[in-house]
Amino acid sequence: MRRSDADTLRIAVFGDGLAKRIASGEIDAEFVIGVLEPYASERRQEKMKRVFASRLASVTIVLDAIHDPHNGAALLRTSEAMGLAEVHVVARGETFLAHAGVARGTHKWVKVSAHASGGECVEALRASGHVMVATHPDGDMVPSDLAKLPKVALVMGNEHEGIAPDLREACAHAVRVPMRGFAESLNVSVSGGILLSWATQGRGGDLTAAEQRRLYARGLAVTVPNAPALLERAAAG
Repeated sequence: MRRSDADTLRIAVFGDGLAKRIASGEIDAEFVIGVLEPYASERRQEKMKRVFASRLASVTIVLDAIHDPHNGAALLRTSEAMGLAEVHVVARGETFLAHAGVARGTHKWVKVSAHASGGECVEALRASGHVMVATHPDGDMVPSDLAKLPKVALVMGNEHEGIAPDLREACAHAVRVPMRGFAESLNVSVSGGILLSWATQGRGGDLTAAEQRRLYARGLAVTVPNAPALLERAAAG
């Protein structure tokens, strides 16, 4: 049975409503920065700017109906740690859940794009120019090959059923994790961590200045206490 309780987060698209509106441009990033930046310490400001400057749009990950909230949280946390700007989720009728204790707040810093179907996800990745690479024990690629692709979307399958056909058929390649022990497979979150480490090697931050400013505005919105009230007051001002 799938566990959903007080320790489980229901991951929405790019966090809460305010964050989504900033990310979409509905709320001007410069307005948010102008209002909220004075309430953040210089140290906090510098750290956020430094982190967002190293964010990667060239590497992303697709989570195909990941069932276990611990796996979902671990993959989100690893994605944030490796510098990914965005994670794609195909829920297939289930809400994407992440265990709060495992995610450790990292879900606040990653754009989570939810798709109603695999086809919708494929369309988005083709539009962004990402090459889709499935994970498979008999893949034609090894982890070091991932860093050679200009834009790569690593596709991770469901723990029980693997990658669904609509996503698998859209993948140009499959990548394997070479193993030399008796184990024939790895946990999905472990595989994801290994492959993302290789995929991000040697890449510098590649977001545009405007994208970095939107991330910075969103970071202030989730960092500054009472940010919604402060923005509302300034807008009414």
